[in-house]
Amino acid sequence: MTKGRWKVTSELSTNIFPDSKMTAAAAIKLSLTTERAEEKVLIEEFKTKGIRAVAVDFGGEFITSVAKIIERAVVSAKRENVIEATHAEEGAVAGATHEAVSQIIQKAIGLNVGGKIGIARYEDHISVSIFFGIGLLHLNDVAIGFGHRVV
Repeated sequence: MTKGRWKVTSELSTNIFPDSKMTAAAAIKLSLTTERAEEKVLIEEFKTKGIRAVAVDFGGEFITSVAKIIERAVVSAKRENVIEATHAEEGAVAGATHEAVSQIIQKAIGLNVGGKIGIARYEDHISVSIFFGIGLLHLNDVAIGFGHRVV
């Protein structure tokens, strides 16, 4: 049964919010990859579905890394043609990245972080997922921050 634009269904599927859910899933999957080869395979798979995507690593002391994380997300998204070099699209990636980072502040403040940023775009939906390893030495906690914007 269809109600307006959304398909009404009793099972959980991408039919509920197909564009944003599909984009979110792609970004999260990318942020969880452990090898470049795995990233490349996923990015090619996403291309067949019309999703443009990129992944980039980061690391350092949390407070000093926030600006670098946001910058890396915007630069890599432009470099890999996930977004165009417009104020609105760069701002969407920066905003979604900032949202993802802000979700883990309580866990990460004063500690070191490292991990991977996954960015995916389908039509006008942009999702940013950041996988964080948080801690000192080998005593790490993990977290995922997520942000979504529409351009």
